[in-house]
Amino acid sequence: MTNAELLALVPQQPPFRFIDEIAEVDDLKIVGGYRFKTDESFYAGHFPGNPVTPGVILLECMCQIGVVAHGIYLLSKEESAAEAKLWTTFFSDAQVEFLKPVFPGDRVTVRAERIFWRRKKLRSKVEMFAADGSLIATATVSGMGVRHGQSK
Repeated sequence: MTNAELLALVPQQPPFRFIDEIAEVDDLKIVGGYRFKTDESFYAGHFPGNPVTPGVILLECMCQIGVVAHGIYLLSKEESAAEAKLWTTFFSDAQVEFLKPVFPGDRVTVRAERIFWRRKKLRSKVEMFAADGSLIATATVSGMGVRHGQSK
């Protein structure tokens, strides 16, 4: 599976997809990126005149890359391509620490390392970095694979 094919299987779509690219992926890690557009809808109210990206959106970005996309990749290694398309790894829990803000127009890189993958449950250590390489947030996140379709 190519990185572009993997990205195409991520179920979140604009305006709620916070992944622009998957830069690399293998059984143990995934790296992806996203640029927070200056016209994202949440900036209008968070905070007027001094917009900052909400922490819950930063966590969503980290989980879309580190749990959802990586889970799809890992599942595709175990199942047929047709069967893998019927599953999504949904976020289930997190412990997160935010270290610095993200502003409109900022580009972030997310790196996740698998802690474990078994019975379609994924737990990963995920870090988000600014364009200058400084650490924005760190988290331990988990997700569980859920079947959402029928085989054909």
